[in-house]
Amino acid sequence: MGAPIVIIGAGIGGLSAAIHLAAAGERVIVLEKNAATGGKMGEVEADGFRWDTGPSVITMRPVFEDLFRTANRRLEDYLTLLPLQPLTRYFYADGSVLDVDADPQVTAERLERYHPGDGDGYLRFLRYANEIHEATGDVFIYGAPPTWQTLMGVNPLRMVKTDALRTMQAAIESFVRSPQARQLLGRFATYTGASPYLAPATLNVIAHVELNGGVWYPQGGIAQISKALTRLALELGVEIRTGCHVEGIELRFDRVVGVRAAEERIETNRVIANVDVISVYERLLPPIPRVRRELARLTKLEPSSSGFIMLLGVGGEHPQLAHHNIFFSGDYADEFRDIFQRGLPPRQPTIYVAITAKSDPQHAPPGSENWFVLINTPPDSEGTKSSFDWRSQAGNYSRVALDRLATAFDVDVRGRIRTQQILTPPDLEALTAARRGALYGQSSNDRMAAFRRPHNRSTAVKGLYFAGGTAHPGGGVPLVTLSGKVAAAMVSADR
Repeated sequence: MGAPIVIIGAGIGGLSAAIHLAAAGERVIVLEKNAATGGKMGEVEADGFRWDTGPSVITMRPVFEDLFRTANRRLEDYLTLLPLQPLTRYFYADGSVLDVDADPQVTAERLERYHPGDGDGYLRFLRYANEIHEATGDVFIYGAPPTWQTLMGVNPLRMVKTDALRTMQAAIESFVRSPQARQLLGRFATYTGASPYLAPATLNVIAHVELNGGVWYPQGGIAQISKALTRLALELGVEIRTGCHVEGIELRFDRVVGVRAAEERIETNRVIANVDVISVYERLLPPIPRVRRELARLTKLEPSSSGFIMLLGVGGEHPQLAHHNIFFSGDYADEFRDIFQRGLPPRQPTIYVAITAKSDPQHAPPGSENWFVLINTPPDSEGTKSSFDWRSQAGNYSRVALDRLATAFDVDVRGRIRTQQILTPPDLEALTAARRGALYGQSSNDRMAAFRRPHNRSTAVKGLYFAGGTAHPGGGVPLVTLSGKVAAAMVSADR
């Protein structure tokens, strides 16, 4: 057997690529700097509480079934994915509450009370989002990265259905009238770190995969996904080395010839980097002209949003809350102006709260709850015009969030927090190598974003490939899983 394929990073994209390659008979070595696999899909335990620290919403179950099927395994033998009901509970600034049901007809009936006709508008929107999925799936999601050449062969009528000339919000407002329905559908832009007021309407496809396809929760926590993929990779003979810091990728001219780790050098001519693409060009490659040109191009792209995270161990239970909860701001448009125009964390933020103890009671002591709190923020402002300093302001901003929950929604936990950890954009960069803490790489706030997103095969270095949320097809656990599949297919094709 020849030189191994080296994968840098044991996040979901890297593990997916490793499984596909090992199932095809390749020798694969995965190098992971952290003590455990999973990348952003981590977990923390403290004082009897347990939290997932990364992704929290799982959709597109068939993607995971397909991955296990590639290795002649069954998903059910490794993971128990529980369907959630309701999918999410939404709290609005006017005091109204909406449960989004797994049955779209039930949700439509609930939306009808906010504005006559919104029930039918919601169902029409879901049909429209499904049409986008059918029109874009092969080109933008499930296959190789889109190029102008591939688009030339697509039926023009099919491309019209992608609705790329309107913004998400403009399309949403053509279907529903109430602020409740519009905020509900607009929030799916945040799944790619974008704004519904700027992102192309094509991204309304995200609503389809959740609202038509359902939301799933892996019993035991989201981190069970990475544990299951790690187990499968090991069974297939993948060598995974944790605690292994990669110092660089070695080149001969513009071709990969090896990987240099802390205590060894591995000879290889094929590397998949499951690391932020810009970080690879900036930190792991020698600064040859082609690398410098690609780095200059990538750093000009607008980064996606980041996040402010609180892991709270809360004394007491809240029966009015579900597994997934969204507390909406009163001025959604201004919230996104804060993030993407002013470069500041929202003054009146939308607050997401996930409580896995609702589905796994052992994740918190009896009579308590584990809260994962996420607020969308700009990426770290260090080196930019914004002056916001997370290092000195994180504590103040946590009080902004908790005060808002208490005063606007009558959910007051300020005196009942037993344990707390905070993660800011700089923390996320340090933990995951996500440049400036941007959770999804580049922003999707323009209609050309899908074409500017880094491809899974490097255009600057031969033998270098990319998997993960900063490469095609984008962020989110299912898409990152697909990125590993695409990268593995390219490695095999180029052999």
